[in-house]
Amino acid sequence: MKRNYFTLVILFLIAFSLHGAAQFLKASDYPLLGAQVFIEPGQTDQETELWFKTLHDNGMNVCRIRMFEGYMRTANGWDFSLFDRAFRYAEKYNIKVFGTMFPQAAKDDIGGWKFPKDQATLDAFAEYIKQMATHFKQFKSLYGWVLMNEPGGGFDDTPFLREKRAEWNRQHPQPEYLKNGYPALANLQEERFEDDVTSWMLQWISNEIRKYDTTAHLHVNNHNIFLNLGQYRFTDWRSSLNSLGGSAHASWHFVMFPRKEYDIAMSADCELLQSGAGNLPWFMTEIQGGNNTFSGNRAMCPTKEEISQWLWIILGTEGKGGIFWTLNPRSTGGEAGEWSLLDFQHQPTDRVQAIASVSNCIQKNKTLFASTRKVDTGVNILYIRESLWTEKLQASYTPASTDGRMMCMSDMLGYFKALSEIGITPNFKAFEEYDFSKADYSGQTIILANQLAIPSRYVPQLESFVSKGGKLIVDGLTGYYDENVHNQMLTGFPLQKLFGGNISEFKKLEKPYSFRFEGNTDEIPGYGWIGTIRKEPSAKILYKGNEEALPLAVRNSFGKGKVVWIPSVLGAGWTSRNTAFASFVKKEIQTSRIPFCFDRVYEEVIMKELQTQDGFITIAVNKSNETQTVQLQKSHTQLTPEILYADKNGSADANALTIHPEETLVIHWK
Repeated sequence: MKRNYFTLVILFLIAFSLHGAAQFLKASDYPLLGAQVFIEPGQTDQETELWFKTLHDNGMNVCRIRMFEGYMRTANGWDFSLFDRAFRYAEKYNIKVFGTMFPQAAKDDIGGWKFPKDQATLDAFAEYIKQMATHFKQFKSLYGWVLMNEPGGGFDDTPFLREKRAEWNRQHPQPEYLKNGYPALANLQEERFEDDVTSWMLQWISNEIRKYDTTAHLHVNNHNIFLNLGQYRFTDWRSSLNSLGGSAHASWHFVMFPRKEYDIAMSADCELLQSGAGNLPWFMTEIQGGNNTFSGNRAMCPTKEEISQWLWIILGTEGKGGIFWTLNPRSTGGEAGEWSLLDFQHQPTDRVQAIASVSNCIQKNKTLFASTRKVDTGVNILYIRESLWTEKLQASYTPASTDGRMMCMSDMLGYFKALSEIGITPNFKAFEEYDFSKADYSGQTIILANQLAIPSRYVPQLESFVSKGGKLIVDGLTGYYDENVHNQMLTGFPLQKLFGGNISEFKKLEKPYSFRFEGNTDEIPGYGWIGTIRKEPSAKILYKGNEEALPLAVRNSFGKGKVVWIPSVLGAGWTSRNTAFASFVKKEIQTSRIPFCFDRVYEEVIMKELQTQDGFITIAVNKSNETQTVQLQKSHTQLTPEILYADKNGSADANALTIHPEETLVIHWK
């Protein structure tokens, strides 16, 4: 009886969060699914109603609307009628609306501007925000506002930004000499300024909205995360938001991956956002819904299976849902007729049916999904934004920018892929997002994959982590520079005691170098460079090779923990499907504490894990061309499987999953 009472309380809180005055997503909210309804002049009343009815009839309860100032502001004032109609139909069909701030821009501007060109434009933006916030809060369908469409991607040279930069320079002067006496010949000031001015802009928009509406939910979506990640200081954004989001358009944003690995791309994207959100909820603001004919970096149309895979991967990363771009296509200009979930007669495609199928599963298990939390595997791939900045700076305007020497991201993604195909999803975090304040890190692993620049302020945190029982896996050129683009291996390597030595020299590899580590019968290829180590007495040789006088890899004890240091890039060979590398990584981490993983590498199969009140949910995706029977390694032997979702009739027993090509298999273990 008591259990039923608490279930009713949870359902009431969920309903209130969706329909009450305070529109803030809470951790207990069940996922929100929907699509962008593209509103433009020329559309009929019947079409607009049909779109919202279609959302409702296919299990979608949220939408996003781009609020074009150019379609509302007239010579005589404001005419909201086009958008009022959409909000009224949203109310009729119980669809909640996220309105995207989209101030006046050029008619052919698809993405919108990120910063005003001058003070007059900023003032006009403030007036636009006032009009949006005061007018549309009358509608119960208004859920919240997206502050800016897709921040990041570079700056324009405008009077506004020049003035901001001059002010910032006065507050953050660049010294001529470093503390160790060496000249400061390169700097990362431009990147630091971009960080600060982006955070300022988001906070300014948030403050303007809050002048007129204190209850609307505030949200923003980054984009092209694998390219723009260095521009996103998510920890600073949190104070401006009620939730974090992102754009994950496969044809634009996943081009580092072959299509068979778009599930891994989506998983990595989600992990970055989940970490960036911190204690805030997150959901994917834009997901590719349909065909891109002439736009995008790679033309494609998602399959119904991919739609299901992407949604379940988002939900498996504790995401609160996803919004597809778009329900209906824009009719003219760039992207005309593209990206849509509906066909040209406004009828649902099989992709809509896939969303409805996922929604139906969620609705049947609403209470279960309201209480899930992502399983923390204890494995953490940390990125250091100064590393991404430094790599870009040092490679800019040189052949290194195009000949494969920029390997920070590919190395990290290689580790992510290798772990994913063992059924282990690592956390993917910014260094500043990791909690270094704990008393014990036994069972925790941090991977620093080719992190070129380690700021001096991070050294004590890494030492503390390892000394308290953590394991650190380091590869590539990690630590080559500090935060001032200074080669610290030359002038006193601050990580020498921790890593177990210093680099004698790095040699560029013309072809992969083969490592064979202790306990591994297969060779593991290293890419890019090979480093020879002048080791500390505390370090043990992990691999020496046949031709080098100095070791090429060491294992070092430091306090209660250990460091594995291999100064060659191991993860960047992820496209070669080297199972020996994945097996090596699995041996180096403690899998016994992880509820579920695979007994070995299963190529093109991944798994996400959620914890429930009485067990776990596993979400497995098979991208291979064959039915796979995956043997599980479990830390909880008494759990039994209940299939929640299997779009191709996959199955499970206590020890294995049988999953068909392109299938998503969702199981509740209890």
